[in-house]
Amino acid sequence: MQDLAALCTPLFEDPRWLVVNKAPGVVVIPARNEPVEAALHQALQSARGEKLWVVHRIDRDTSGVVVFARTAEAHRHLNGLLEARKVTKRYLAFTRGAPAMPDGGTRIHYALHTARKGKMRPAHKGEADSIEALTDFAVEATWATPLGPVCRVAALPRTGRQHQIRVHFRAIECPLLVDPLYGGASSRSAAELGREGDLLLSRLSLHAASFGFTDEDGAARHFEAPLAADLAALEACLGQAPRR
Repeated sequence: MQDLAALCTPLFEDPRWLVVNKAPGVVVIPARNEPVEAALHQALQSARGEKLWVVHRIDRDTSGVVVFARTAEAHRHLNGLLEARKVTKRYLAFTRGAPAMPDGGTRIHYALHTARKGKMRPAHKGEADSIEALTDFAVEATWATPLGPVCRVAALPRTGRQHQIRVHFRAIECPLLVDPLYGGASSRSAAELGREGDLLLSRLSLHAASFGFTDEDGAARHFEAPLAADLAALEACLGQAPRR
């Protein structure tokens, strides 16, 4: 069993919910041909000696909030909220380029479609088997770099599609600063950003910052994960920037 301290840090626990801050590089459930022991779900179950239900997932190289249910009833409740789009999720993304829509709005409403090798892509108009996908966004800070503007963006997905934020930002020509699948870069160095130092970010520049919902008793639940250390180091390397 892997060291839980290297996989996640606890954020909240009660009889129905377990909430953790997942480290980057860790899968929530194993991918095909991967041992179950390598996944956060199994590691937590083994360490705690109890069954946990997976409520939602974030990408292997995304850090941040992951919620597990401790009872079948809690699992059913939150699954229902997710299907009804009554869950609020906020991500922080560092992008290459400043997000902007042609109409001046801050909502990306592009349907998605499966593509080759496990990827997703924007669907063509009227394309069969396309799935609705909607992401709201707000630019929080912008830095000038040799790569062009680099932005810290709050992304609020209103649907929960595979790779949704990554594909949506790529579709409006501001991919994640680090994203080998959709952004063309598997790492970034301080020199590439026009800064001094030994910064090297070699995982997705994406963090699941918060997750909120209403529980079975009508109480509002809101969980937040601080920005991961490597992304905080990226922000420090970029320096002070005007907040919008």
